[in-house]
Amino acid sequence: MTIVKMKFGSHLYGTATKDSDTDIKGVALPTWRQVALGKIPKHIEYSSTGSESSKNTSNDTDTEVFCLHEFVKLALEGQTVALDMLHAPAEMLLSTSDLWAEIVSHRSKFYTKNMTAFVGYARKQAAKYGVKGSRLHAAKAVIDWLNSAPADARISDVAGYEQTFPTGEHCTYEISKGGIPQFNVCGKGLQVTSRVGYCKEVVQNYYDKYGERARAAARDEGVDWKAVSHALRAAYQVKELLQSNTITFPRPEATHLVAVKTGQLRYAQVAEELDNIIDEVTAISATSQLPEAPDRVFWEGFLLHTVRTKLVP
Repeated sequence: MTIVKMKFGSHLYGTATKDSDTDIKGVALPTWRQVALGKIPKHIEYSSTGSESSKNTSNDTDTEVFCLHEFVKLALEGQTVALDMLHAPAEMLLSTSDLWAEIVSHRSKFYTKNMTAFVGYARKQAAKYGVKGSRLHAAKAVIDWLNSAPADARISDVAGYEQTFPTGEHCTYEISKGGIPQFNVCGKGLQVTSRVGYCKEVVQNYYDKYGERARAAARDEGVDWKAVSHALRAAYQVKELLQSNTITFPRPEATHLVAVKTGQLRYAQVAEELDNIIDEVTAISATSQLPEAPDRVFWEGFLLHTVRTKLVP
């Protein structure tokens, strides 16, 4: 049973161009047999009219229909796809049901001020092109520290390393999953038991590649403008959700997002905007009145009730 099907992607966001393909998202119920046997699929349908070897055209359609259980899981995780679907306006719906109306009426029970999936996506894109030069400065400080120590020594062999190893926003001291102390340098874990020479190679490689991406981006070269526009949109959406408890589609800033998507702006300008909105969202999140976590008990009860009333023979 189909619960909902809708137009998605750029058509939902208001950022479609003449080259945009059509994205269809949906939610459907599994069968009683799948539930009873513990074989609930993630997707009821997953297809594309496009070719795997080439980019989709405006004539292509991608269709993804989630199983209800997977959709609820994604929404509880704060994944953008699920939260976007929950706020799709009526004109985007190709088919709907009373069950979808019920889900949407309780969508606030998915809300949380810790929108890590939204913000994480935006941060990932920002980091990809070196939005913050402070990352390079942090990596360079670590390289200088490593250069001052014997290459064959372990970090922990260096006297006073706990106090002298550079730390800050992009370099933190933590315990690895294996229980070993380490420094996380711009996402690279350097265990204190690792050799200095090895650590220097890891950080230097990051510094060289990251720096080149940042320099290329400054020249507006090699930027995935579509991905950057998605990151900017996600940041604006989470800001609206934190402040107004809703997400508006099409996006109010759609014209600006199309300009970003089509590479009409300088990357330096977009980078600063993305960096600023991420910082703004982080600050708003700290004072938000939304709950710390979604209402899992409610949604587990919803799934149980739905299975019992819609699927059990």
